[in-house]
Amino acid sequence: MKRLSETYKELGIEFTFPIEIKDAHGNETYFEGSKGFSYKREHDFKGNVTYFEDSDGYWYKREYDANCNVTYTEDSDGYKSGTSRSVKTCEGKVIEVDGIKYKLTAQ
Repeated sequence: MKRLSETYKELGIEFTFPIEIKDAHGNETYFEGSKGFSYKREHDFKGNVTYFEDSDGYWYKREYDANCNVTYTEDSDGYKSGTSRSVKTCEGKVIEVDGIKYKLTAQ
């Protein structure tokens, strides 16, 4: 992950540490300290952190249910827990409408 301070220096933009960026909802999306450690985060519409990545290369992804409980997580160390929404499809299921059976496929 390229540090924002490097980009600022390349562009000749003055800055001071820490560099902190927040989105329109006040959620911190980027932080960089004076010793070089930095991280970025992405949030869902409820403010839950859905993606985190730091300057040491560690990252994680999270998914949440309607009550903000973590339903899936995975990280750069290979840890996975729960079932990702991306694999929760109706692929292969059969539904019947007006006596006609249809097998569902994911697109």
